[in-house]
Amino acid sequence: MYVHREAHLIDRIGWLRAAVLGANDGIISTASLMVGVAAASTSSSEVLVAGVAGLVAGAMSMAAGEYVSVSSQADTEQADLAREKKELATQPEAELHEIAAIYEARGVEKALAMQVAVQMSAKDAFAAHARDELGLAEHVVARPVQAAITSAMTFSLGAAVPIALGLLAPKTQTSWILSGGSLFCLAALGMIGARLGGAEIWKPTFRVTFWGAIAMGATAAIGAAIGHAL
Repeated sequence: MYVHREAHLIDRIGWLRAAVLGANDGIISTASLMVGVAAASTSSSEVLVAGVAGLVAGAMSMAAGEYVSVSSQADTEQADLAREKKELATQPEAELHEIAAIYEARGVEKALAMQVAVQMSAKDAFAAHARDELGLAEHVVARPVQAAITSAMTFSLGAAVPIALGLLAPKTQTSWILSGGSLFCLAALGMIGARLGGAEIWKPTFRVTFWGAIAMGATAAIGAAIGHAL
């Protein structure tokens, strides 16, 4: 029997979201922090210390934030699944008609919808309701640990970019090289994320580069103002 196998891009959504968010935030927040310090101070060591501190603090914050956020999602999913399991045990007939109505609403003829519901329920009623009633498929189930680790790692990789640029940049051109190099990397990240997600590349690339430029410009202005005031 011929089996047609497809690899759908949506299967990547769990780790891709966390990876792109982490790397993007790592570049923007660390570069902005370093540019702000560079605008306020002429000391290269202070700029680098700020970058390293931003990397460590940001990675921990991303990991904790993602874990807490995705854990809340997982808790909600588990509560719904537990409720569904209880309803299947106590009201199987009502649940059968409920899932049949879901298939009918999707365009299946009423009698056939009931037949499908009976067959799906006979195989694995709980899986059928989790998927078709709650919308919980394997690729969208919350994974807190995966999200936390992915975000922390990708944030660190992203933050390493402006730190490396700060190490290599001449003292008098630190701000410009940090900004330009980081924006270039943000554009590349936007293109890679769009390509991995199967989307067109120009809109995501412009979006991430634009907001990165806004963040760096704002922190540079604030850093310069504070530097002059002090």
